[in-house]
Amino acid sequence: MADAELDMKDLKRRMDGAISVLKTELSGLRTGRASSSMLESITVDAYGQQMPINQVATVSVPEPRMVSVQVWDKSMVGAVEKAIRNSSLGLNPVIDGTNLRLPIPELNEERRQELAKVAHKYGEQARVAVRHVRRDGMEMLKKLEKDGDMSQDEQRVASDSVQKLTDEMISEIDSVVERKEKEISQV
Repeated sequence: MADAELDMKDLKRRMDGAISVLKTELSGLRTGRASSSMLESITVDAYGQQMPINQVATVSVPEPRMVSVQVWDKSMVGAVEKAIRNSSLGLNPVIDGTNLRLPIPELNEERRQELAKVAHKYGEQARVAVRHVRRDGMEMLKKLEKDGDMSQDEQRVASDSVQKLTDEMISEIDSVVERKEKEISQV
């Protein structure tokens, strides 16, 4: 039974990983407010390779509806501006020397609904990842029982605890997506 205990910790760690990926993906979704994390997914063509924007500039939020990008190398301003324009964020940078100001426009109702659908899609991907971890755990328990390392009763108890853990994680995913949806729909 000690093997199953260690296995539960590993299953929980893997399920927590799915939730942390979900939170990262949702942080990149634009709401009506400015956030430095909304630019994390943008890569800039710098010095012949793709680099994350935070490796060529400092991203800050001076106002609730404004993101400021301070480019370190003056020759990179055009590349950073192009990368932001070409991203799917719908932002229009205003260049001021080596500083780019990104005014965050109000979201219209149609765009809010689109973002809510994307949030639901990310949530479903996280649920699927958690279910895959549950499946792996259940298969391992069946194998332990088949090999004689675990009695049928122990296997049943362990599979109930795997299911309980899965239900808790799915519920946490639902609440994370619901919070993001409220944040998106906030005017």
